[in-house]
Amino acid sequence: MKNKITPKNNEVRLADDEFIVSKTDRKGVITYTNRVFMHIAGYSEAELLGVQHNIVRHPDMPRGVFKFLWQTLQQEKEFFGYVKNMCKDGSFYWVFANVTPDYDDKGNLMGYYSVRRKPSQKAIDTLSAVYAEMLAEEQRVGTKNAADASIALLQSKLEELGVSYFDLVMSLDKD
Repeated sequence: MKNKITPKNNEVRLADDEFIVSKTDRKGVITYTNRVFMHIAGYSEAELLGVQHNIVRHPDMPRGVFKFLWQTLQQEKEFFGYVKNMCKDGSFYWVFANVTPDYDDKGNLMGYYSVRRKPSQKAIDTLSAVYAEMLAEEQRVGTKNAADASIALLQSKLEELGVSYFDLVMSLDKD
């Protein structure tokens, strides 16, 4: 069970040359983590291995983002996206995440491999506002329909802009 951590307004930033790397099983349980992940998130390896990756989920992140991530992975596609995570002490950090299905040599899905790096400030500024709208929509409709409602809101925003999700996230990766 995830510990109850109170978020605080203290940002931890990745250096330009730092990469957070982790592997999970098919259900999102962490099986590998690099030292950068441990350092940034403030957890030891023992605290991370064998627990759900959502141990670092920040409450500012809409459920719809994670439902969209899992839908993408279940289609055997890689996912790119911006995520606000929470450290063990309640601080937060933003990442640009690439999550890829991980297969064994026989083509069987073993889990997922994720590499995260420092996002552009443009991406953080843009998506903070979008995520706030998605969260408000989730709260408006209630828990049962929250993820679907926020995905629908995101899709309507993408249609207004005339871009795909992939095109949007890739365009935000530049300052």
